[in-house]
Amino acid sequence: MDEDALALDPEFAARFQRDEARGDCQLYLISPLDVGGDFPDRLAAALDGGPVAAFQFRVKGADQHEAARLAEPLQRLCADRDVAFIVNDDMALTKRIGADGVHLGQGDGDPREARALLGPSAQIGVTCHDSRHLAMDAGEAGADYVAFGAFFPTTTKEVRHRPEPVILSWWSALFEIPCVAIGGITPANGRSLVDAGADFLAVSGAVWNDPLGPGAAVADFAELLRRAE
Repeated sequence: MDEDALALDPEFAARFQRDEARGDCQLYLISPLDVGGDFPDRLAAALDGGPVAAFQFRVKGADQHEAARLAEPLQRLCADRDVAFIVNDDMALTKRIGADGVHLGQGDGDPREARALLGPSAQIGVTCHDSRHLAMDAGEAGADYVAFGAFFPTTTKEVRHRPEPVILSWWSALFEIPCVAIGGITPANGRSLVDAGADFLAVSGAVWNDPLGPGAAVADFAELLRRAE
C-alpha cells in the first residue's frame, strides 16, 4: 500500500496515539486583521489568561511603516512574557522589526530564502494545507514547523483544504519537526487534534470573539491542554 493510501486507512490511523516524547501541545495565537485601537490591551489579557507559546502578527493591506508601527507594542508585550512573535507572510517586515520568525504561505517564498535573510535562529513556519508532500518539502527546505488545516469551518479566511486529523498522526509518527493544527479550533473541538498529535493549536476567532474576553478564552484552552496531558 502506498503512502497516500496508508494515510487514509482507518486502521493505520488507529495504530497511532500521541507520542508523549514530543512534549505537551501548546497554544499558538493568531491576530485578527485589525490590531489597532485597544488591541494591545486585548492581547495582554490573552497572554495573561494562560500559557501561550507564540503569537502571529497577521495584518493585510498596511505598508511596512504602518505595519511596523502596529507591531511595536504587540512585540513588546510578547517579549515581556517570553512569547515568540511571528510575522505572517512578510520576510522583509520580519527582518525590519527583528521578529522571532515568519510564517510563510505557499505563495510567500521559500524557507531557504527566509533562512538566508533572517539567519539561523529565526523560526520559519510553512502552511501545508492538507498535503503531506508540501509538508515534506517544507521540512527538507529547513522549516522549523509545518501547519495543516483548516480542520474545522472558520470565518478567519477562505477555506479550500480540509484535512483529517490523521495527517497529524502520520506526521508526528514519522518526523521530528513540530506540526501546527489550524482552522476553526475551539476548546470544544480541539481535543481530537491534540490526541491526534498536534504540537500546537493555532487559534484566532475562538479567542478574539469570545464573549467573556480573550483572557477567558485562553484559560479555556489552557484547561483543554491540561486535560489532554
